[in-house]
Amino acid sequence: MEPITNWRSWLIRPFILFTLILLIKGYITWRPIFEETPIWGPLLTEIPFIWIIFCLIEGFARKRKLIWYMVTNLLVTALFFTAVIYFKYYGNLFTYHALDQAGQAVEIGDSVVSLLAPQYLLIFTDIIVLTVWFFASKRARKWRKNVVNHRMSRRVVGSLLILSLILCTTNIWPNRASMNEVVKAEKMGILNYEAYTLLADHEEDPIPLDRISQTTINELKGIQEPADPAYYGAAKGKNLIILQMESLQEFMIGLTIDGQEITPNLNKLSKASLYFPNFYQNAGQGNTSDAEFTVNTSFHIPPRRAAVAAYGSKELPSLPKLLKEEGYRTATFHTNDVTFWSRNQLYAALGFDNYYDKSFFGTEDTVFFGSSDEVLYAKTTEELQKMDESDQPFYAQIISMSSHHPFSIPEEKYKMTLPARYEGTLAGDYIRAQNYSDYCLGLLIDELKEKGLWDNSLLMLYGDHLGLPIHSLSDQDLVLMREVLGHEYSYSDMPNIPFMIFGSGIDQPAAMTQLGSQVDIMPTAANLLGVSLENHLHFGQDLLNQTENMIPERYYWPSGSVIAGDTLFIPGTGYEDGTYYPLKKGGTSSSGVTEDQYNRMLELFELSNSYVRQLPDRPGAEEE
Repeated sequence: MEPITNWRSWLIRPFILFTLILLIKGYITWRPIFEETPIWGPLLTEIPFIWIIFCLIEGFARKRKLIWYMVTNLLVTALFFTAVIYFKYYGNLFTYHALDQAGQAVEIGDSVVSLLAPQYLLIFTDIIVLTVWFFASKRARKWRKNVVNHRMSRRVVGSLLILSLILCTTNIWPNRASMNEVVKAEKMGILNYEAYTLLADHEEDPIPLDRISQTTINELKGIQEPADPAYYGAAKGKNLIILQMESLQEFMIGLTIDGQEITPNLNKLSKASLYFPNFYQNAGQGNTSDAEFTVNTSFHIPPRRAAVAAYGSKELPSLPKLLKEEGYRTATFHTNDVTFWSRNQLYAALGFDNYYDKSFFGTEDTVFFGSSDEVLYAKTTEELQKMDESDQPFYAQIISMSSHHPFSIPEEKYKMTLPARYEGTLAGDYIRAQNYSDYCLGLLIDELKEKGLWDNSLLMLYGDHLGLPIHSLSDQDLVLMREVLGHEYSYSDMPNIPFMIFGSGIDQPAAMTQLGSQVDIMPTAANLLGVSLENHLHFGQDLLNQTENMIPERYYWPSGSVIAGDTLFIPGTGYEDGTYYPLKKGGTSSSGVTEDQYNRMLELFELSNSYVRQLPDRPGAEEE
């Protein structure tokens, strides 16, 4: 073979060519994920990992060497692409744990597509061009022959392999303990972070059960149970209806745009209820199903994976089981297929008597994954009326879905005229979808009143999780959100969801200013219904009898994030380099979360995970 004598010949060596290609893709991937992309970032973190693979190809591959390079290029490109899309929705790094969600990809295809920007798809351009050229060009056949005949020096390959291993170890080892997953991935490099997560991921031994008690939990939270709680038994013996509203964020309450009231029914309810505007989500990777889990158990979501994937096989202490002991019938209503997010496992673990899914609601008037909220509420209230005819009270959880991401509801469902400046934007579609959802809520209230259910029921309403991840918003969306909010849309706006309690037992409506979150709903409901939680470990608190609260956040925010006082705290590598975001509109950042609160929050998460992991498995769970 002729010696390589010019730079073009050097460039077409696959080791050099694919190094340059993947280096460029590394920079493309870093830019939307990390706040800054230093010039040496991908070069010193991503390339050493890639070189390890390339050195193995050079050392062991023979005739199919070029194919192995192209396969590596495809796999790394796919991982980079997935990391960007995943970050745009969750604000976190994709890991192999997210493969639990692979089965949901078809169902949420529209949401995935909405996150795609044309420039991200360009990352696959070289793969298409090289593949076509590889099979169609005579020059490619000559190149393949030269690649096969030319082998890099074993000494060079060995030296590069050792150097790459040293650099990867240097990137990974000092950053293992970093609390913030995004910071950890930036320090390690995305590929090193993915490999580290896969190879080093294991759960520590759980905290022994004899060290987990309600007293310990309350001490960590800094609260004491009142001897004579207010509102105790105010709704005793009444029906309980918990309405979980899809993607509903707090800023929608009271919102007007160009004189249009966007959520008139929610606005009325907020004035006729115990209304908690300073309320926050606890859902994570499992989104809606995580919210169902947390609300019904008062446990925190797991450190990795959706709650149903991690805990669905367990015998979960729950609100449905607690109320069944009090003589309640229990049911849950959701228009999607029950196997979506493995809800068949979740509902069995929670102990609902019955669930109603797509097989009950059908495909009439479909919006996104199932029948519209109009159909959901009409058919649900018919079943509730039948349940109400017995001597038993009922507990019903209703899961709305018509305002699901990406919020592109059918045109015939429009109930408002969207200002022209909002048309074609995610923020505009979100506002219009929530307007439709509010319209359906009005129908539900009318149905409950018409069927005689309103006056004999305690109703709780809350949003399941955020609708507008800040990383998904375009510049135009951010301008519109500033118009809506009166300030820049920030990390502290995202988790803020509304919570309202109205109906039986609520005689004096009021706006409640204390902090709360979804994990607090079960203890609050139990107090109103006069049901003791003495034998039910819970990580939330009764919001009607506590004023101080500390809210751990996970997944949409880096591990270690916590809300307390007037601040959302997001850690860096640890507490010392964390960032503070004010909760109040127009407020300023302050160190409102202490290091002691941060450490207590981490311990609460660990206690919750340890406790649920040690619960017994359900009989037959493995066969589901």
